[in-house]
Amino acid sequence: MTVSEHPDPSSATRPSSLDRAAFLARFGGVFEHSPWIAERALAKGLAKGAGPDADTAAGLHARLVAEFRAASEEERLAVLRAHPDLAGKLAAAKRLTAESAGEQASAGLDALTDAERARFTALNEAYTSRFGFPFILAVKGRSKAEILENFEARVGNDRAAEFATACAQVERIALLRLKDLVPG
Repeated sequence: MTVSEHPDPSSATRPSSLDRAAFLARFGGVFEHSPWIAERALAKGLAKGAGPDADTAAGLHARLVAEFRAASEEERLAVLRAHPDLAGKLAAAKRLTAESAGEQASAGLDALTDAERARFTALNEAYTSRFGFPFILAVKGRSKAEILENFEARVGNDRAAEFATACAQVERIALLRLKDLVPG
C-alpha cells in the first residue's frame, strides 16, 4: 500500500473537512457565546472545499474576524457583553465556559487573595458602569500584576477607544483559542 492510498489522519480535524454541525460544534464558541460569527463564515463558503488557508488557525481566524468586523456595532457590543468579568461572580460560581475558566486559571485568577479579589471586584464594577460591557483582556500568558496594570490603565479610556481595544482583545482571544483547536 502506498502513502497515497491512506487517508490523511488529520483530515477529520481540518476545518474545511467538517460538515456544518461539526464545524459549529467545534468553532461556534471561539467568540464567547457568539456562534453566529462561525455561522456567517460558513454561509460565505467556509465549509468543505474552502481551501487550505481555512485549515490553519491564522486562516480560519482571518475569516471569523472578517465576520466580526463586518457586524453592526450592536452585534459586536453583544459579543463584548457575552464575556465574563475577570475573576468575577461567574468564576466564583464556577459558571464560566471551559475556555474562559482555563484562560483565567492560567493567569492565576482562580487563586486570588481577598485583597486581590476586592480589587478586581471594584475595577469590574467601575469599568462596566463606565463602558456598559466587561473588561476584556486576553489573559493567557499574563500575570495577575499585568492584568491589574492593564485594567487600571484602561478604565480611564474614552468609550470609543475602549470599545476598539475590547474588540481587538476579543479577536486575540479567538486566535489563542483557535491555536488550541486547529492542529499545525
